Amino acid sequence: MEHTGAKPGDLQHDRSRVVGEKKEKRKKKKERGSNNTFSALGGGAERMRTGCPRPPEKMRLAGQASSEGGNMIKSMVLGRYELDTWYHSPYPEEYARLGKLYMCEFCLKPSHPPGDEIYRKANISVFEVDGKKNKIYCQNLCLLAKLFLDHKTLYYDVEPFLFYVMTEADNTGCHLVGYFSKEKNSFLNYNVSCILTMPQYMRQGYGKMLIDFSYLLSKVEEKVGSPERPLSDLGLISYRSYWKE
Repeated sequence: MEHTGAKPGDLQHDRSRVVGEKKEKRKKKKERGSNNTFSALGGGAERMRTGCPRPPEKMRLAGQASSEGGNMIKSMVLGRYELDTWYHSPYPEEYARLGKLYMCEFCLKPSHPPGDEIYRKANISVFEVDGKKNKIYCQNLCLLAKLFLDHKTLYYDVEPFLFYVMTEADNTGCHLVGYFSKEKNSFLNYNVSCILTMPQYMRQGYGKMLIDFSYLLSKVEEKVGSPERPLSDLGLISYRSYWKE
């Protein structure tokens, strides 16, 4: 046997060092697995515990939030996005007092809205959802919309309305882009009661697409339609832009 000159004490020291390094690596690996660290746009890191393997795209959009009521949802996490809310919405007390609302963008319901898919082009679809047949979904949709619409007053009485929900599909499901609602029987021939494009999809042409879709429905029904007044501030801007074209 070749003599290396190593002493038993030296071998014991090396073995302890190797074992210690392995333990440290396992500890660091475990910490990385149990903690998802996300970098917020524009600067420092924000830690958020989530089951999503990808970081959410955090968007801070300009808007003056209302201070109505003592309890108010200041922000919400919807799918990959964290959004600052703009207005008060009358969610139940147990949700409102949380300050931040974590909402599944699908439940609103499964991996796509309920109802009938009446339009599809590429990855964009529109679903017609009956407020009477899918009451809970439509109520949740209205409560969500109130966080971004100042003048919205309809939350729970959804049965007389049809909702046209636009989605963008990928391999995880159909993501909510926006929607408009209208009365099933409008004596004044309103073709839109409420319209909303989600903040993360604004300024991409989806608002005009929703407006255009509402007029196409009126054409199919052989009616002369117009949106219900008063329009919200953003709704007025969108319609004026659409009418100019």
